Amino acid sequence: MHVKRNEFLVRKGEVCKTVYFIAKGCLQVFVYDNDMNETTRDIVTEGTWCSELISFGSGTPATENIRTVEPCELLAIDKTDFQNLMQNIPEFSKVYKQILETSYSNSVYRINTFVSLNALERIKWLMEKRPLLMSRVSSKLIASYLGINKDVFSRLKAKL
Repeated sequence: MHVKRNEFLVRKGEVCKTVYFIAKGCLQVFVYDNDMNETTRDIVTEGTWCSELISFGSGTPATENIRTVEPCELLAIDKTDFQNLMQNIPEFSKVYKQILETSYSNSVYRINTFVSLNALERIKWLMEKRPLLMSRVSSKLIASYLGINKDVFSRLKAKL
């Protein structure tokens, strides 16, 4: 699939029926708060799988949104084809297990790490662990990912 920038692949409340592999581009996985501010759970780049896994697996409505941050080239597989691959190609079930494990471990690591870090330490963490994001995506998106107000992010980033 070739998808333009700022297109939704999944919206909260829809059932997610697709798993995406990012060949080129960047996706944002996020939720809106009551004031329609975005809280970003993940920024997903090339070479990575992305889906709203709970919705995809259970068929229940998605609790998150997935949107393109850049124009993207995606490989997409729907649930029926995905299940057929799982049943007929044992190696593919290993891929699904890797998707689940990676998603879970990344989320847990980020939550556990961010709980103990102040805003400046979060920025330093990002610069160390995912340095290309700093020049690739907007400050607003990075601030949302780090759980920091965008003005605070800009002020602290200028000090580094």
